[in-house]
Amino acid sequence: MLPPTQLPLPLARPPSSARADWVPDASNAEALAWLADPVPWPLHRLALFGPAGTGKTHLLRIAAADHGWRLMEGAALTPDLALAPAPGTALDAADQADQEALFHLINQAAATGAPLLMAARLPPARWPTTLPDLASRLRATHAVALHEPSDTLLAALLAKHLADRQLRLDAAVQAWLLARLPRDAASLAAAIATLDEAALAHSAPITRPFARQVLGARLGLEDAEDDRFGNDPPETSPEGPVPG
Repeated sequence: MLPPTQLPLPLARPPSSARADWVPDASNAEALAWLADPVPWPLHRLALFGPAGTGKTHLLRIAAADHGWRLMEGAALTPDLALAPAPGTALDAADQADQEALFHLINQAAATGAPLLMAARLPPARWPTTLPDLASRLRATHAVALHEPSDTLLAALLAKHLADRQLRLDAAVQAWLLARLPRDAASLAAAIATLDEAALAHSAPITRPFARQVLGARLGLEDAEDDRFGNDPPETSPEGPVPG
C-alpha cells in the first residue's frame, strides 16, 4: 500500500481563464450563445446558474476578458462599487452579495446599459432576499442553465488535463476514472493533480491499482468490488502486489 503521509499535496494551480481552455459542449451551448453578444440581453443583465464545476466562473472570466468588464466576487460588492462607473460587470457568486449593493448594481445596469453578468448555483428567482424590490428584479432577470458535463465533455477534459501535465494513461485507467469520479470538472482536475504528484513521489506509472490506492483514500472512491467494469484481478505495481 502507498503510505498516505508520503504523498505530496496537489500543486495549487490557478484555474485557467483562457478561451482556448474552454471545451464547448451541449451542456454549455446555450450559455455560450448568450455570451457572444450582450447587446440583446433583456434589461442589460444575464444570470448563469448550475451545479459546482459546470464552468460558471470560467465563463465569467472569459466574458470579462472579451468585453473589458470588471470581474468581482459577490461577497466583495459594496454599494459604492455597485454605483461606480464601469463598462460592465461580471459578478461571481452573486447570490452572496449584499442585498442593497446588488439592488444598486442591477439598477445601474438598467439605467446605463452597462451589461451585468451574474453567476450562482441557483437561478436568481431563488436567491435569498428580504428586499421586495430586489426580489422583483431578480425574478425579471433572464437566467441560463449550465448543465452537468456530458460524457464527451468529461473525456475531453480528462484528455486536456493529462496533456497539460504530459501524462499518459491507458484507456482502461481513463475509463475507470471517468466512471468513478464525480461528474464535474473540478473533481476531475483535482484527481489528476493528485495522481500526478503521487506518481512523481513514488516514481510509479499510473495504473488502475495505483489510482485506486491513491484516490480511494483521498477522494473517497468506492472499493474495487463496486467497479462498474467488474472486479479487477490482482495486479502488481512497483510497490509490490496490490489487492484488487
